[in-house]
Amino acid sequence: MAARSAYTALTPELATFPPSGRSGVTFLPVPEDDERLSSPTSPDKLQSKVAWRWRKAKSYFLDLIENNTGLLLVGASQFFFALMNVAVKLLNNLDSPVPTLELIFVRMAITYICSQLYMYWKNVPDPILGPKGVRLLLVFRGFIGFFGLFGVYYSLSYLSLSDATVLTFLAPIFTGFTGALFLKEPFSRKELLAGLCSFLGVVLIARPHFIFGSKAEADPSEKGTPEQRLVAVGVALIGVLGATGAYTSIRAIGKRAHPLHSLTFFSSQCVVVSSIAMIFLRIPIVIPRRVEWIAMLIMIGIFGFIAQTLLTMGLQRETAGRGTLAVYIGIIFAIALERMFFHVSPPPLSIAGTVIIMTSAIYVALTKENAKPKQPTQISLEIPGESALEEGLLDRGTDEAPPIDDQKEADGKEGEKTESDTDL
Repeated sequence: MAARSAYTALTPELATFPPSGRSGVTFLPVPEDDERLSSPTSPDKLQSKVAWRWRKAKSYFLDLIENNTGLLLVGASQFFFALMNVAVKLLNNLDSPVPTLELIFVRMAITYICSQLYMYWKNVPDPILGPKGVRLLLVFRGFIGFFGLFGVYYSLSYLSLSDATVLTFLAPIFTGFTGALFLKEPFSRKELLAGLCSFLGVVLIARPHFIFGSKAEADPSEKGTPEQRLVAVGVALIGVLGATGAYTSIRAIGKRAHPLHSLTFFSSQCVVVSSIAMIFLRIPIVIPRRVEWIAMLIMIGIFGFIAQTLLTMGLQRETAGRGTLAVYIGIIFAIALERMFFHVSPPPLSIAGTVIIMTSAIYVALTKENAKPKQPTQISLEIPGESALEEGLLDRGTDEAPPIDDQKEADGKEGEKTESDTDL
């Protein structure tokens, strides 16, 4: 037998060793003279703690934005809607106010041009006709949306900015009715009660003469007689029905079409209908001769385009309850801008009606049950039985118990192994 050489152990010449943690990880000792690392309040530790808190707050903020993208888009759209309404109100206060149908024509012509330019720039397919399968819905969205727009613009001629804005808040509640009727969505008694209370708020805003008589208090920013104001409220309610149809059609279209497809159909049909109406009613065209007129018309077109785009994108990403909650932010913008540009405050009855409508609408939004949306029906092109076979193969890779036949085979192999061990 060959002789074995001696083994020299490479043992360090240390009498003591650093302590070891429970996990077996050895921690090296910290030099006593390094005060920068040993001090619990060292600048490096404070800087690291601040950086960690900043990353955590940043991550939380980004997650909050991502989870509420649709809500923020709808809220941002209300700000641009309020700016657009201010421009419309300023045009109506000029010596020769621009007719409502002419305002619709100018604004929607600008919106159509901007939509087409953007879709051609981004190579969006079917920029004019829209995608197949939703074209009828797009046509309906454009046609019914015209009445919603006309109702708002006409009411701004005789109502204050805040009153005309708050009347549009009836549309989300009516959308609950149409959603339950056409889209088979749930509609509770709470929403019905809120709708009735909102109608009471409309009465307080309209202040009809046959109910309030001489006690009806007028807003300094309103024009016309009480009868004209009552007609304006009626036209505004027609606009609410138009907005209800627009909201319902947008929710029915969903993400099957680009947001600018919806805006293209809306703007093009508004241009056509307003042109025909002006010719049929023989409404003269007011040509702006002042710089303020041109500036206001451009503002109406640009703000309207941005607002409609943000609103469509938000409603595509958000549920009905939360989406309508952001619509009510518009009254805050309307009151603030009305105070800023017109230096007036709404009368007490309008404030009471506004509070009733806002309370009812927010109540509906906060108490709406979060129902899981139904998945759209999809056409399957796979071979019958292939999906079941695939699921069976995938199940083999899980930690669940094997099938009975596999279990018997495994037991047999264990038995053979036991007998072989016994023989040894």
